[in-house]
Amino acid sequence: MILKVTHPITLKFHLLPPIPPHRRQQSPGLNPGMLMFKYYSPLGFSGTLPFVAFPKKVNNFVVCAAKGPRPRYPRVWKTRTKIGTVSKSLKLVECIKGLSNVKEEVYGALDSFIAWDLEFPLITVKKALKALEHEKEWKRIIQVTKWMLSKGQGKTMGSYYLLLYALAEDGRIDEAEELWTTLFSDNLQSMPRIFFDRMIAIYYKRDMHDKMFEVFADMEELGIRPTVSIVNMVGDVFQKLGMLDKYQKLKKKYPPPKWEYRYIKGKRVKIRSENLKESKNGNKEKNEFSNETEDDEVSNSDESEVDEGGESEISPSVP
Repeated sequence: MILKVTHPITLKFHLLPPIPPHRRQQSPGLNPGMLMFKYYSPLGFSGTLPFVAFPKKVNNFVVCAAKGPRPRYPRVWKTRTKIGTVSKSLKLVECIKGLSNVKEEVYGALDSFIAWDLEFPLITVKKALKALEHEKEWKRIIQVTKWMLSKGQGKTMGSYYLLLYALAEDGRIDEAEELWTTLFSDNLQSMPRIFFDRMIAIYYKRDMHDKMFEVFADMEELGIRPTVSIVNMVGDVFQKLGMLDKYQKLKKKYPPPKWEYRYIKGKRVKIRSENLKESKNGNKEKNEFSNETEDDEVSNSDESEVDEGGESEISPSVP
């Protein structure tokens, strides 16, 4: 780097004083007529060059013309076509839809689908399971989830909950109960409440009241407060079986909440339960009122048609 000095420098010449004779022998190189150069600078400029400050932080990347940082390290390989997880999950769903229910065939197709992936595509498989759940393909959900768990991937409570739900919807209650027993014994103190809700709903739909009461008793022993849906299902069974005293105790122990949460335009809003009930009752009254007005209009139109045609042959019934 070349530094340029913009300030002018003034040079003046001075003659050195003569050297004494006793020092001439010590310094033979000095001549009595040697000139000394001395410079003078204008005001505000010292004799040294100004200090140039360099930035302390240096960026490690260069912003290219495409408005984005270039990669810090060069890529080992280059891919021209990039496939997103959504399109890849849809391809996975299409790949297994036309197959039979043979385990070896489905597992072979899934293995060949992920053969060229360096890592297990967990996000792709999860999105494929979500798409299958939306289409209610319960058998495919069971097959894909078991294949994923056999690979040692996706061992989360969400995966087990989806497998439990799919087994129950597919009518395989024995396998669902076996899975529930295993999960409950392994996670006794940290079992999510949604699993209890699901098992009670499974037993409630199939009128398996004894097992439903067992799950509810386990909840009370562990100190897990039941949800409103659980209380309603258990209370309904108590009323069906004629256990009104237990129904009253249940309602007294777990009264309905005063506040409920609703999502309005994507925001969570806290609303009183009484207002919700009033709004529901108001809607019912409006529907009943509209039905009554429609009936009145129909009856009035019928009467007008009868008057135009003459007297009716049907006489009013006298009690």
